Amino acid sequence: MENQTLAVVKDFVTAVQQVNLEKLGALLHPDITWEQPGSNRFSGTKKSSGEVFQMVGGMFEVSQNTMALTDIKSITVNGDQAAVLLHWKASRPGATLDTDNVDVYTVKDGQIVAAKVYAADLAQEDHFWGN
Repeated sequence: MENQTLAVVKDFVTAVQQVNLEKLGALLHPDITWEQPGSNRFSGTKKSSGEVFQMVGGMFEVSQNTMALTDIKSITVNGDQAAVLLHWKASRPGATLDTDNVDVYTVKDGQIVAAKVYAADLAQEDHFWGN
């Protein structure tokens, strides 16, 4: 189980870095539950891969296509879950995002069925993403 979880999550975060939408679409279950932290326009629970892609598209729009996963610091696995320490950067006029997140992914049958994001600096994220 751990081997499949690790392989799926490695493929997913690599696809995020490469902005490989086809690969991302294949790795996210259509009925994924995605929990995004904070009190900003993107916060809350998304209940499908379509809602996740809509959120990410909005993030690229707000960041003027500067949002980037700059570092995959670690991937740790326990059964069907993986905790991943990631570093994100983005900029827009009047704000910069330069922060770590811990994402916890649940993998079933080769796809990510749940994701919960933990932000190292919620205030920075809320300021950057706005309402």
